[in-house]
Amino acid sequence: MVTALVLIVVADGVFVVGSLLSWHMNGSAPHPSIDSPSIIRVENLTVGYGGTPMLQDVSFEVQRGEVLVILGGSGSGKSTLLKHVIGLYPPIAGHVYIEGEDLVAAEGATRLAILRKFGVMYQSGALFGSMTLLENVRLPLEMFTSLSDEAVDLVARTKLDLVQLSGAENLMPAELSGGMRKRGAIARAMALDPAILFLDEPSAGLDPIMSAEVDQLVLRLSRSLGVTFVVVTHELASIFTIAGRVIMLDKRSKGIVAQGDPRELRDHSSDEWVRRFLNREPEPA
Repeated sequence: MVTALVLIVVADGVFVVGSLLSWHMNGSAPHPSIDSPSIIRVENLTVGYGGTPMLQDVSFEVQRGEVLVILGGSGSGKSTLLKHVIGLYPPIAGHVYIEGEDLVAAEGATRLAILRKFGVMYQSGALFGSMTLLENVRLPLEMFTSLSDEAVDLVARTKLDLVQLSGAENLMPAELSGGMRKRGAIARAMALDPAILFLDEPSAGLDPIMSAEVDQLVLRLSRSLGVTFVVVTHELASIFTIAGRVIMLDKRSKGIVAQGDPRELRDHSSDEWVRRFLNREPEPA
């Protein structure tokens, strides 16, 4: 049984349900400790399909509260890297540490506890078409908490308010615009108050205005709630708007070719390909 003491806080112009909810998710708290300097650490990761590596010996860290963007050309392995970091596929070699715990080696209840530390927004949104928007956001709460139906409804509606979808609760995914589906998927990913959100191509298929709205949502959630974002995208406008730091993948070297502030890399990288990519310049004739 859960005691649901709900605190409504106004932060940066948005309403937030605070974590005074006494969640019972197999004894795990919604937000872990902040002792580790890096919330994500990827070590010597080699990933691919059918034993054929697409990326080899990749290592990087993500600091708590930052917005890290993974970028690169077509076929460089951006989404492949993401799918392996979140545990959808086992790597060929290497380790992925989430708050110091190795997701690759974890099994059973330990693995499930690590998976609940982050939320994922897939490229298409991946909302369940037979469920309303509200039902989609309620689903993780119904599956992984012991909250009352009333409390589940309150939290789900609050997450939708965070992404500016109040009033759309009873719409089906087919009735939503592309931007609304993306924001609805972010609301569902936030349902269990994860410390980390992974977004796969959040601006893909959106017009410039909708893309800008999604960018501003990421920044607002990062600043207001301290959420750590790992975003896969090749949209330069989004990269320069949201990224505090980027890692750039290169399919030729099968690894990270550059990392740092995207503005610094655009203007001062010693790698000509990196500068061309970030300045949207074609290959020389």
